[in-house]
Amino acid sequence: MKNSWLLSSMFLAGAITFDAAHAIELRNGFGGPTGYGDLSQLPNDDESSSQLNLPFTVNFFGHNYSTFWANNNGNITFGGPVPTYTPDPFPVSGQPMIAPFWADVDTRGGGGVYTASPNPNTLVTTWNNVGYFDQRHDKVNDFQMTLLNRPNTGAGNFDIEFRYKQLQWTTGEASGGSGGLGGIPAQAGYDAGDNTHFFALPGSFSSSVLQLANTSNVGQDTPGLWTMAIRNGKISDGSSPDTPLLPNIVQADGWHFNFNIQLNQRIYIDPLVATGYDFVVNSGPNIESALFPLLAADTNGYDIFGFDSSNNTYDISLGHVNGGDVFSFDAAGVSRFELRGIDTGAGLDPSNTQAFVTGLTFVTGGDVSMMQTPLTAPIPEPETYALLLAGLGLISAVARRTRL
Repeated sequence: MKNSWLLSSMFLAGAITFDAAHAIELRNGFGGPTGYGDLSQLPNDDESSSQLNLPFTVNFFGHNYSTFWANNNGNITFGGPVPTYTPDPFPVSGQPMIAPFWADVDTRGGGGVYTASPNPNTLVTTWNNVGYFDQRHDKVNDFQMTLLNRPNTGAGNFDIEFRYKQLQWTTGEASGGSGGLGGIPAQAGYDAGDNTHFFALPGSFSSSVLQLANTSNVGQDTPGLWTMAIRNGKISDGSSPDTPLLPNIVQADGWHFNFNIQLNQRIYIDPLVATGYDFVVNSGPNIESALFPLLAADTNGYDIFGFDSSNNTYDISLGHVNGGDVFSFDAAGVSRFELRGIDTGAGLDPSNTQAFVTGLTFVTGGDVSMMQTPLTAPIPEPETYALLLAGLGLISAVARRTRL
């Protein structure tokens, strides 16, 4: 048994299989023996790279960092190397960390940890086909973390991207695991080290952490891809249109959000829609008002419909609202409504997490669990579609503007 710095509660769960047919590809082509860049450290257990330079400075919750350490155990840290192999639930004081898969990685049996900076605005760290303690390589994980500089949104702003190509094990033998499973499973997410700002991805500390390779908070067609935006030193927390709250998870039935709301607080969320969407509060206070964006390519406004439970349809017309204006519901609020009328010619990309940022207020404070289901429409006529494929996001002068 290794001497652990940190110890958490025990979680026991069964195995979850990985469907390699749906794996997302890792960023590659950076040179080195595997195409993932330079080997950051020799094969080891619980060791780290030397102090490495970031290609750009990041503002991570009020602290600026220009260097980092790539730790063998599935994470990078900014304050110094961290050999801890059994993950401790975030927050962990004094340990600023970004962790795509914090668990007891052991590369002595194969695999490696690589770093690359293909351009001045990108850092990539890859844990390629790594096994688990003690020198086990019968199951391997293949995952990657990318930091992307976003200076156009503000100095120090950046995006975090996790890519999971293959996840087969959750736990090393010194963390109570057997055959790579059980015991205290992996944790994924980030921690500012200040006991305040932290986030763990769904499935952390359970066997469901393997499902990160099959799910996403970006889109249904990108299983294994998870993104987070750090703006003005903080995560996208819904406090402004520039920092919209991103979904906790994207599934076939829609985009799922979970958050806490304060009375009179407005939360901006990004439902990733194309022509409209449904808002549904599964639990928590009703929605009091909604503020929708004004699209330069669609100034005709939107139609709002209420839900008719007698026939399970949205056929109760509640009114019309222009982009940039607040639409208020009655005093009791609503638990669900539907927005229609986003012009297909506006060219909204459903996979763009900044496409249609919406502000919500709620009738009371409390925990909120809600989701969105996008509405789709036929592809615009060929003239418009050609422009969208070209990436212009403009409307052809002769294209028909279709509304729902």
